This record gives sequence, structure tokens and C-alpha cells, in this order.
Amino acid sequence: MTKSLNKMARILATSAALSLIALSAPQAFAATPADTLVEGFAIDDIITLDPGEAFELSAAEVTGNTYSKLVSIDLNDTSKVVGDLAESWTTSDDGLTYTFKLKPGLKFASGNPVTAEDVAFSFERAVKLDKSPAFLLTQFGLKGDNVNEKAKATAPDTFTLTVDKPYAPSFVLNVLTATVASVVDKKLVMEKAKAMTPTADYKYDTDFGNEFLKTGYAGSGPYKILGWKANEAVILEANPNYYGEKPKLKRVVYRHMKESSGQRLALENGDIDVARNLEPGDMEAVSKKEGLSVTSAPKGTVYYFSLNQKNEYLKKPEVVEAFKYLVDYDGIGATLIKGIGEIHQTFLPKGQLGALDENPYKLDVAKAKELLAKAGLKDGFTVTMDVRNTQPVTGIAENVQQTLAQAGIKLEIIPGDGKQTLTKYRARTHDIYIGQWGSDYFDPNSNAETFTINYDNSDEGKNKTLAWRNAWDVPELTKETQSALLEKDSAKRAKIYEDLQKKVLETGPFVIIFQQTEVAGYSSKLKGLKLGPSFDTNYVYNISKE
Repeated sequence: MTKSLNKMARILATSAALSLIALSAPQAFAATPADTLVEGFAIDDIITLDPGEAFELSAAEVTGNTYSKLVSIDLNDTSKVVGDLAESWTTSDDGLTYTFKLKPGLKFASGNPVTAEDVAFSFERAVKLDKSPAFLLTQFGLKGDNVNEKAKATAPDTFTLTVDKPYAPSFVLNVLTATVASVVDKKLVMEKAKAMTPTADYKYDTDFGNEFLKTGYAGSGPYKILGWKANEAVILEANPNYYGEKPKLKRVVYRHMKESSGQRLALENGDIDVARNLEPGDMEAVSKKEGLSVTSAPKGTVYYFSLNQKNEYLKKPEVVEAFKYLVDYDGIGATLIKGIGEIHQTFLPKGQLGALDENPYKLDVAKAKELLAKAGLKDGFTVTMDVRNTQPVTGIAENVQQTLAQAGIKLEIIPGDGKQTLTKYRARTHDIYIGQWGSDYFDPNSNAETFTINYDNSDEGKNKTLAWRNAWDVPELTKETQSALLEKDSAKRAKIYEDLQKKVLETGPFVIIFQQTEVAGYSSKLKGLKLGPSFDTNYVYNISKE
């Protein structure tokens, strides 16, 4: 631990402006300030903090604590949504138009009033920017040339959304709890917007504040973003204009710490208040330490690795199946994910409508060799895997490397930080990618859509789902997934998702390994710490210190 973090802590306590400079301080904090929550957290996956672009788990946690949406999930019953900015809402008889009435007296952190025009603008910019999460909104028929008519303010406090089909209302409302539906301050954003020269690919003369919001802030949540420096820290400060329950602490610092052991030592020394990426051994040590505690919560997040169907070896059906028999699920469950997850081989997390609890695959090297021989690859082949430098991902990759070798497959691990591996994955230039997928909203379509829909398998495809990223062209599954969205009978809808999961289990280029149980070690001085069912519901406004 270096003295520079003592300096950073003092700076944080005295000046918001200087705290941004302090983001470049080399490493540690010491004796966290009484009014500041410091979390050790692997946040190297953050690429941007613009809610219209952000699509990473760590970024979702930051935006979840700093931006508001029309609706949010009910933490007491995740099958329901509750009003956030919206006081009430109605659905038209034809199931196509949703009308939201805003709560009175709302303000952004800037002091500007929150109006329906801001909501409409937030939808417009997300659709026109067309970044990774835009498909969550464009799936409703919203496009650049119609979004101003279909997502609009009909009064200062009234916003209407018109969708293209009579979807199950629960599906539409759940989508609006996703990060991409966060409401931004139109006045502030457009003051910071950068002029653009329209092109064939981007036909607008503004960037809608995208460059500004990568590190800036224009929200109305309980905290506001003071600054972010990649792979170092994110700093939040309480928003005095927040309309809900006021934050109990003045500041929150997410300090990038990659190693579980480093987080544990920092927690034991009082350098951080919460350790967010503990491995099983460190979690056990923290649980036995006086003055420290451990909490956990099941997450709608599955860990998997996927096989790019552009690869001539990996696209063979027998090879896809062989990989599913070359994972030591029992060994991984007993060691690498003990206490932080459970083996789960289907794409829908437990607890969601239609989720299957079936784990048909076991480590079977003989079976895998048989399949490889059938594919004309009895002597194996060489392939690469892009791996983020965090646990348990690295440990699982190394474990899989060993079991693949038993069948003659040589796996070369390519390590990188979250930004590096994600960028390559999204460009479809990987062989194998190992990572995690967290539900964007609490409806089974969130996972079904990304694992089973691929509208355009060309490199120019706009809907960059996981199926697309892995060049898995599945027109029939795409149609089946779409049909589930129009089914209002929950039992029939569940059956569709069960069928989709079985088909992905059998033929999909995804080897799904486990469902996450998120854990956190924390100082017993903290009160109110509770992990939510998703990363964007790991709220910090209710945390206090003794």
C-alpha cells in the first residue's frame, strides 16, 4: 500500500475537483473516510459510462446507482416492476401504446427539471446512436426515422411509447428496467454534444453527447458520477437533488482491484470497506475474521465459453458436442466456484420463467474423442481462447485447457483485460471466448434473445447478440424466440423457452458452466449492505457506516 492513497483519501474529503486528479494515484487507500464507501472491485470491463452505450456488468452497477428510469424491478418480487420516475402507466386496448405519467417535482443532479421530453430524448439518442444495447429498444420497431413519433412527450409530464406488436406487457415493462432506458438530462447533454459530419453509416450531425457521457454524467439517480479512470477507479458523490431516499454516505469509490487475495488483505487492513471478487478460499478466510462479514445473493448471470462458428474446426457439429464433454463440471463446482456459483448448463438462470434445471453433460474424454474422430479430427487441433484476467474465469480456462489436452486439443490462452477481450469478442475475431452474461432485465427473453436470435449473420449485422458474435446462423430459433414475445399465456410461453434451452444444449456453440452466486466480504462497520438480484440493483444509497 502506498502513501499516495492516503493523499487521495484526503483529497476526496476536501475537493470534488481535485478528486478527479487523484484518480491517477497509483494504488491504495488507507483508513477509509467515515463519509465514504470504498469497494475493491474488478472494473476493467468498463468501456463507457454512457447508459446509451454501456453494456458491461460493472458499468451497469455504476449507472444503476446514478441514473433513473421510468420503471425498475421490484426487489421484493422480481416478476414485477415498480415506478421509478413514472408515477403510473397504462396500456392501450390494442396493446401497442404505453403511456407513462411522471412524478411531480423531479430534478436532475444539474438542477434541471426532469420532463417527458428528457425521456423521449433518451430513447431517441439510444436508438440513433445504435450502440450495443440499442437492440433492446429497436426490437419494438423503433428506428432512427420513426423514434421521434413512436417515443414522444405528449405533455410535460406524459411520455408515450408505441410498439410495433402487441407484446406481453410484462416483457415491455421489464425491458424498460434495462440500463439503455436510463433517462438523461437533454439540456445538459446537448450543451456538451459534439458536432458530427453525417456519413452513409451515421446520418446525424451530432453525437448526442456520446463522447461527453463516456466519462461525464447527466442523470438523476441517488449518486452522481464525479469521474472514472479506466482500470483505476470510479468515484460517485451523493446527488442533493435526488427525489427518493437520500444516500447515507457522501461518496462511493469503486477501486479497481483484480486479485482476490489483494482485496482480502485490503479489507482486513481497513483499506477498503467491501471486497467484491473473492475466490472461495479468501471468502472462507474473511468469514472467520473478527470484524468482517460475508454476504451473498443468487444472480441472473451465467458463465460460459463459446465457439466461433467462423472457425473451420469449431463449426463442425461433432466438435461443438465434444467440447461439452470436455469440461470437468464436478471439479470446477467443488473447487473454483465453491460458494460463488453452482453448475448450471442452460442459458436461462434459475428463477426465470421457463428455466430448466438440467445438467446432462459430464466430463467424458472417451466420448469426446469418439466425436472428434467422427469429425475427421482424431488427432485434435490447436485453438485459442480469449480470457479476462480475473477469477474464476482464468482458473476455469486453465482447467478446460487441461481437459481439452486429454482429447488432443491444444488450447492457447490469450489473456487480456475486460476491455481487450470484449472488443475482440464483439468484432467476431476470437476462436473461443470465456465470459459471463447477466440478464439485462427480468424476463426470459433477455437471455433467450441473445443466445438464440441472429437476424443478420453478416459482419455488418446490427443486432450483435451472442449468437451473432459467434456467427451462429439460426433462422428457425430466431422465429421461435420471437413467437414467445407475443404469447400472453405464461404457461405456454414457458414451454417455448424450455424448448429453446433444449435445442441450445444439443446444438448451440455455447458451453454453459455455472450460474453465479455473488459474494462480498465487508467490514462489520457497514449497515444496510445488500446485494441485489442483478448488478444494476447492487444499490449503495442505503449503506451507512457506524
